[in-house]
Amino acid sequence: MEKESKTVLQVNHLTKIYPGDVKAVNNVSFKVKKGEMIAILGPSGAGKSTLLRCMNRLLNKSEGEVLVNGTDITQCRGSALRKLRSDVGMIFQQFNLVPRLTVFENVLAGRLGHTHNPFWHSASVFRLFSERNKQKAYDALSRVGIEHLAPKRADSLSGGQQQRVAIARTLAQEPEVILADEPVASLDPASSQRVLRILKQICDTKNIPVIINLHQVDLAQQYADRIIGIQDGRLVFDGRSDDFSLDIARTIYGSQYESAVCIPDSKQIEAA
Repeated sequence: MEKESKTVLQVNHLTKIYPGDVKAVNNVSFKVKKGEMIAILGPSGAGKSTLLRCMNRLLNKSEGEVLVNGTDITQCRGSALRKLRSDVGMIFQQFNLVPRLTVFENVLAGRLGHTHNPFWHSASVFRLFSERNKQKAYDALSRVGIEHLAPKRADSLSGGQQQRVAIARTLAQEPEVILADEPVASLDPASSQRVLRILKQICDTKNIPVIINLHQVDLAQQYADRIIGIQDGRLVFDGRSDDFSLDIARTIYGSQYESAVCIPDSKQIEAA
């Protein structure tokens, strides 16, 4: 599919200041277009997670703005905020599934933003979803290749399978953009490759931009079209992954450089 040039998300001079005048995110600006897969790289504590959480209002910014299709999400309240949040899918490192629910029920949770019911909370509790919403959930499971696990309890799955459930839940949400916060940090190399391959396929085939926090340079260069480097809350690199050099990585990571550029065992990658 040919990628569109439309800007979906725009971050303008975003700053997040914690008590003690700690600038976790410091005057960061960039634009995200349809069909882009962007990796955000930086050492632990650089501000990557804070940046993503400000981009979907899990955290409130101190300064700046975040525009989703031209609307500033930092200024939205009530139903307008819920609508914009449904446009921004979020995938977490720890999956955030409900362990006792089935895989299918967890994915259905992604359809809550499309449940036109004033008693949407009760609809969730009593599983009152339309056939259309159920089909959307099943389609999302099929896209990540785990539709056969639909009736299984979420806590019976491996870590890699649970992350694929989390991706399917986000897909069922039908977002305009997907944010992923270290989604492979707790996975083995083979599962990491599988999850990133799925996210790349979603980006390419559905034209949904994916912004993913990573620590590993090799994975960013393998899957991302573009890399953003963050150091001490500041944007220090924004360019094509082909232009990202080891010298730039060394500048961004400092003392954490060696762990960031560690290349996984090729046999583990082939197993994916």
